[in-house]
Amino acid sequence: MTTYTWQDVGDENNKILTQEEKQTIADKWNANEEARASIQWKKNRENEYPTIVDQLDDIYHNGIDGWKATIKVTKDKYPKE
Repeated sequence: MTTYTWQDVGDENNKILTQEEKQTIADKWNANEEARASIQWKKNRENEYPTIVDQLDDIYHNGIDGWKATIKVTKDKYPKE
């Protein structure tokens, strides 16, 4: 994860920002990065889970335990952090 400092923040719209203003912006960027990182596992799972139709078909053909085994592969690959 990237950690930003005031030195990473440029001046905006021909306005020279103070170091304190730049640090405030960097702190907000860091908070956003932390928030994104804290839910990245969820986004990874969403992208990898089978579609709902495929999950229902899996339940029909393999039962709940078979479906759980299918889903567990993705859950194990992207654990909650």
